[in-house]
Amino acid sequence: MPNGKTVYLDYAASAPMRASALKAEADYAASEYADANPNSLHTRGRLSARALDQARSDLARSLGGRFRPSEVTFTSGGTESNNLALFGLAEGARERDRKRNRVVISAIEHDSVLDVAPALRNLGFEVAVVRPGRDGKVTPEALKAELGDTCALVSVMYANNETGVVQPVPELADVAHKAGAVFHTDAVQAFGRIPLELGCVDAVSATAHKIGGPVGCGILAVRGRVNLRPRQFGGGQEFNRRPGTQDVRGALAFAAAAKECASGLEQARAACSAKARRLYATLCAEGTGIKPSVDGEVGDDKLPGTVSLLVPALDSETLVLALDDAGFEVSAGSACSSGSLDPSHVLSAMGIPRQEALGSLRVSFDERASDADLEAFARALLDVVQKRTGKQ
Repeated sequence: MPNGKTVYLDYAASAPMRASALKAEADYAASEYADANPNSLHTRGRLSARALDQARSDLARSLGGRFRPSEVTFTSGGTESNNLALFGLAEGARERDRKRNRVVISAIEHDSVLDVAPALRNLGFEVAVVRPGRDGKVTPEALKAELGDTCALVSVMYANNETGVVQPVPELADVAHKAGAVFHTDAVQAFGRIPLELGCVDAVSATAHKIGGPVGCGILAVRGRVNLRPRQFGGGQEFNRRPGTQDVRGALAFAAAAKECASGLEQARAACSAKARRLYATLCAEGTGIKPSVDGEVGDDKLPGTVSLLVPALDSETLVLALDDAGFEVSAGSACSSGSLDPSHVLSAMGIPRQEALGSLRVSFDERASDADLEAFARALLDVVQKRTGKQ
């Protein structure tokens, strides 16, 4: 354990709270409208509603893509946002055109998208899954082959939560729109980490805790022209898209973290990319027994703070637990799938052999991770691999 402390390197699962988000929470707690319902008509309720509207405006501005504040819906996080998008947009498209009964998703989506497929089929939708290439990208040509004139919705994530590979979203959205389909992207991993091109998409999901905001607050932004059928009822909050009393504290903290990320995006991206390159160079040197899950330099087509590794001689559980004993907290892939003995569905979809995929490791961080901690982690991982496999 480095200097007696634990080094947390699982930011893609949940990033440490930023000082700006903590301050926003503290300011809320000290305000005169703290704990007031933003839907109440009295003075404190109106002040709370005004604060919620400001958070909504700040998040719309941070998203970009010309989304209006009124198009931003607060949710409990990325999973709810994705569920609402898949069900709501598919049913909304079919409501407008009864022949639209096909949904296309990619094989590398988060479980909050993939696990919706059986329920969509029960509702009468056909669900097709488009596979990526070995580089982890879904091509416009592969997507086009799955569309046809009955497609209601296409959902492809902006950047993968395990490999960090950024998808060609503008091109994919263009293909979907030419087929008459609505296009949604899960930008949970990408928002706040890289510049987003969202002018082409109809809907986008994001969440606070991936960028240093609080757990339990997310958004789904949907264009006003797009039909979205709500999945919950009672109250009429969030423009009748998602009922329930809103978490004003969480919304303000989310907006504060998003504004901080947006203001320093290019500097943070450059710093994280440099850190990732050094890690790859050290860990994937000849003879270490470690290799990247995706070849190529860290650049515009990869998230800057996600390092995706394969250790074919060992399994992920052994690696994660050994590193945990050494004082380093990392992940085998998606934290939402931890405990599974199966290889990552993302790596399998990319054509990575089972034995290699079983030894996957994800290291994730942002600009706040120190070079010293990352260097200590690299030494610890190399030591674990050397001791257990004899690799020098």
